[in-house]
Amino acid sequence: MSTSTKRGALGLAVPFKAGLWPWPELLFWSCAIAAYFLFQERLPLITEIFVLGLFALSLDLILGYAGIVSLGHAAFFGVGAYTAGILAQSGWGEPVSGLLIAAATAMAVGFASSFLVLRGRDLTRLMVTLGVAMLIYEAANQAAWLTGGADGLVGMTVWPVLGVFEFDLYGHTAYWYSFAVLFLLFCLARRLVNSPFGLSLRGIKENRLRMAAIGTPVNRRLVLIYTVAAGYAGAAGALLAQTTQFVSLDVLAFHRSAEALLMLVIGGSGMLYGALVGALSFKVLQDLFSNWTAQYWQFWLGLLLVLLVLFARGGIMGAAQALRRRHARGRRASAPQERRS
Repeated sequence: MSTSTKRGALGLAVPFKAGLWPWPELLFWSCAIAAYFLFQERLPLITEIFVLGLFALSLDLILGYAGIVSLGHAAFFGVGAYTAGILAQSGWGEPVSGLLIAAATAMAVGFASSFLVLRGRDLTRLMVTLGVAMLIYEAANQAAWLTGGADGLVGMTVWPVLGVFEFDLYGHTAYWYSFAVLFLLFCLARRLVNSPFGLSLRGIKENRLRMAAIGTPVNRRLVLIYTVAAGYAGAAGALLAQTTQFVSLDVLAFHRSAEALLMLVIGGSGMLYGALVGALSFKVLQDLFSNWTAQYWQFWLGLLLVLLVLFARGGIMGAAQALRRRHARGRRASAPQERRS
């Protein structure tokens, strides 16, 4: 079998052999599995991190790879949550099919709104995405007969996963269900961004006019990735609804979109793992700061954000890559001296 060097989802140049994953990625997912055994009392929190990681990953697909800035990504998250919640409330609580239907519904909304979002540039896109999210939020608020309005959806009953694994109060089933969905969708995203389609998205982000000049169907590529990202966000919303068995207007609120952006800033955009690392860091820091100073935890989080922008503009993953490159340059510089000695 031939061995080739390829830039993996971690953003690091690593040797690939027959599609095998490099050890840093294997270590990352092994730690996620080990967390189940090490932090039994924090399983609901870790499950929420999985959900938020998937949501941030969906935003990274359009922001980090296609350069589409959005302040209304929570619209798709909320559509997925309400779709899964309404299905469960109406008597269809099968989680896997409910999640797929929720993702498909969010994709339909994303496809319909993509033509508005992609017409303008960054500022126009920001306003349009925010406007779409506000419209969906108010529609959900007014349709109280369907969504429960301000009171939220009640009476949801989610069936056992695969007809065997029931959701329990301690979050064991929710943990593995969320982990499996996150891992499968991450694998699909990993293949997508490393495919010719993913490379064309990076080219569009760097220079849209040049990509159009060489014959790339720019608008169609952007519509497709925007639709896929909406489906990922819808799947994350469905996961939240099914694991908590409750949906409220909070899933459509502006702060959801802002938090997803914040996670990408902390973790690093355009690297996939930055979304997951950002979600983990955000929730851990939020829990730490709120326990430390319950009234002022946002101050410390804001201070951290400023420091990251000033000293680690690529987030945690960007800083890790910079250190790795600096170490590699140092080793190359010291190699000739060692040979001469």
